[in-house]
Amino acid sequence: QVQLVESGGGSVQAGGSLRLSCAASGYTYSSVCMGWFRQAPGKQRDGGAASYSGGGSTYYADLVKGRVTISKDNAKNTVYLQKNELKPEDTGTYYCAADRVCDYGEYDAMGGDQIEYWGHGILVTVSS
Repeated sequence: QVQLVESGGGSVQAGGSLRLSCAASGYTYSSVCMGWFRQAPGKQRDGGAASYSGGGSTYYADLVKGRVTISKDNAKNTVYLQKNELKPEDTGTYYCAADRVCDYGEYDAMGGDQIEYWGHGILVTVSS
């Protein structure tokens, strides 16, 4: 049973930074694709970012390009999302996702339906 556990959320002042972590356990694949999505209150899932341990490649949906950095520690089976210069509109629930393969199209806006594993989500609130 693959489990994804997110951490690092909470309340942040606008202009601040956050670093979310997602630790994966229970999978036996040699490589894994892990990534992040954000879902604002009452809205559909935004495009996100992904990192593939097999080749080290990363992907950013247009919405998040230049605003987030995804990184991965393969030894710890953990993926990170760094976001700086936070704005109130960055508020939302951030979900970690994982699968054996990286279909980067799944990380575009409103994607993700084909991704196999999901964390429970972690709330980030950015106040002005």
